[in-house]
Amino acid sequence: MDRLEVRELVYFVAVAEQMHFGRAAEELGIGQPPLSRAISRLERRIGIRLFERTSRRVDLTDAGEVFLHESRKALAALDTVVRRTRQAVRPKRLLVAAPPGTGAGLLARIFEEYRRGADPVPVEVVFTAELGASLRDGLADLALMCGNDDLDGLDTIDLLEEPPVALLPAGHPLASRDSLTARELRAEARYREDAPPVGLDELIDRVALGELVVVIGAGGTSRLGGSVVAVPVVDVPGDRMVLAWPHANLSAARDQFARAAVAVVNRLDQIELMPPSTSSSIPVM
Repeated sequence: MDRLEVRELVYFVAVAEQMHFGRAAEELGIGQPPLSRAISRLERRIGIRLFERTSRRVDLTDAGEVFLHESRKALAALDTVVRRTRQAVRPKRLLVAAPPGTGAGLLARIFEEYRRGADPVPVEVVFTAELGASLRDGLADLALMCGNDDLDGLDTIDLLEEPPVALLPAGHPLASRDSLTARELRAEARYREDAPPVGLDELIDRVALGELVVVIGAGGTSRLGGSVVAVPVVDVPGDRMVLAWPHANLSAARDQFARAAVAVVNRLDQIELMPPSTSSSIPVM
């Protein structure tokens, strides 16, 4: 079978998403008869019926559902090729992905260290919860990630393990404790073992409002105000933080940034990242 053309996938996806040849043709800016012929030719080429057509409606076959999923993946991969190629020819810069709310702590120190190096390129931060996807799709060059995240297809270096702390409203009965255990937290009705998928600022706001109690890595406490305190949790594993980038992504600037990150981490025994508003002073090691 001859290799499919990108245009054929674009036409197919348009019809599959619209479930109507006329609307798909209008979206694509072509006539309906040429679009219908193109889809029929595609089905003949692969030897599989992708649509069930009646005078009133168009439906995907089971094979058509699979072809739609794979076509979207193929078109997204082509977009990634274009993005990465453009990145290779435009003025050099580093795109660093990080979870929302992490800019004031470890990441800021790494930036400061990197900019003191020889000939640093401009650095831009991409704040996103989709860290792995931002690397795989070519939207970022590096990402500050948790070791428990999906690291498939990525190279990593370990940075540090953040001690766990419980975030509690300032007036909570446990807020004055020097430390807590997981058992004590589980007895708290508002305790959430898994933090909701929101940014750090929103998470802190929810704790301050008394909606939940949650455990995070100590490095995330740099944004606490007076309404929330952090109490060390003595029997919960810490979060392993890593710096990640795509396999085979060669970049001298990326390597220089990674060296800066390691240098910062190696000095962390002299750096206090926990703010005074927490109930106990814990250096992130």
